[in-house]
Amino acid sequence: MKRFPLLLILLSMGLALALALLFITLRLQPPARDVELLVIFMSASGVVTVGVTYMLYRSGLALWFPSLRWSLWAMVIFTVALVFFNVWVTAQLMFISEHDLVLTVALLVFAGLTALAFGLYIANTLTDRICQLSQAAEQVAQGQLDTRLTAHGNDELAQLAQTFNWMANSLETMDRQKRQFDESRRTLIAGISHDLRTPLTSIRVMLEAISDGVVTDPDTVTQYMGRSLAELRHLSQLIDDLFELARLDAGQLEICFDSASLTDLISDVLSNMRPQASQRQVTLNGTVTPDVDPVHMAPDKIQRVLVNLLDNALRYTPPEGQITIRATREAQHVRVDVHNTGSVIAPTHVPHIFNTFYRGDDSRVRDDDGHRGTGLGLAIARGFVEAHHGRIWVESEQPTGTTFCFTLPLAQTA
Repeated sequence: MKRFPLLLILLSMGLALALALLFITLRLQPPARDVELLVIFMSASGVVTVGVTYMLYRSGLALWFPSLRWSLWAMVIFTVALVFFNVWVTAQLMFISEHDLVLTVALLVFAGLTALAFGLYIANTLTDRICQLSQAAEQVAQGQLDTRLTAHGNDELAQLAQTFNWMANSLETMDRQKRQFDESRRTLIAGISHDLRTPLTSIRVMLEAISDGVVTDPDTVTQYMGRSLAELRHLSQLIDDLFELARLDAGQLEICFDSASLTDLISDVLSNMRPQASQRQVTLNGTVTPDVDPVHMAPDKIQRVLVNLLDNALRYTPPEGQITIRATREAQHVRVDVHNTGSVIAPTHVPHIFNTFYRGDDSRVRDDDGHRGTGLGLAIARGFVEAHHGRIWVESEQPTGTTFCFTLPLAQTA
């Protein structure tokens, strides 16, 4: 019907004519000639009314008015005038008495003025709600994304207000995410800048000292070269971690899943990390329950997770401490715990421990062996675990120490 407004008007006129004739015929039972004349007059009046209405519709009458309020009120006036004209002409043709004509006109004037007052009230109610929506839209456009409307009723304007609130919620959420992203980006840039500048500066100073002849002692030269190589290895690890993290964020990580032995994987990681642990005087232990294997996983990625967690534990476990890896089966997943004794994480750091470049207060201090963390290991571990549809978290309290935990589904997850 929205595509054929003229057809809608004609159907409405036909229905009105049929109902009017039915009512008159049942109540008054007029002669056939009177019914015929009445049909002719009402049809002619209806055709003229439809023609005028359609021309006003095609000319865009509603666009002539400066306000929707006046457009609605004009529609009410036109409707009342149309009713008044049709009734008055019908009364004239039916030759009713002057008394009845005056009474009919008076009743029509009363009904028309009442309809105009009611129409003005309805117009003001509708336009006030639209103005509220317009003002709220202006506030959102000015950056006040917490602006909301109160949706009264169940009509289209109430639905529009609800849609506006949904839009404002979405904009506020996107703005908050954008701010968080900008903050993360600034943190990332600051962290990268620091971690690149520090080793580069150290390498430049040591190489300049050797090149300028400031350092000539063979032992010192060898020491400087060894430290420069260590800094270069740190730079290489940082670049590799950044590349891995970028692939995680972009969703371009290539993972090859397979049913593999978690027991063998943990054993290999412990064997590879024992020399470093012995140097720090830390004992490594591992326990895996028999019902764990096989696990559907990407062995190279889970190995990286274990290495990163062990490396983090080694840097914070005091001499004579212990690090234990435990793998157990729980319901439909495998749980792996990497526990270290001694050190604990402050409660203020726990919610941010897996954030990119987040490190504790003493994180920038170089270890005794020259190792300096990049602040990316835990973030990469979280990315790999979540890529397996698992979960990773940390538990830290005195006097038990700190435990990093993650889970892996036993079955393949689509």
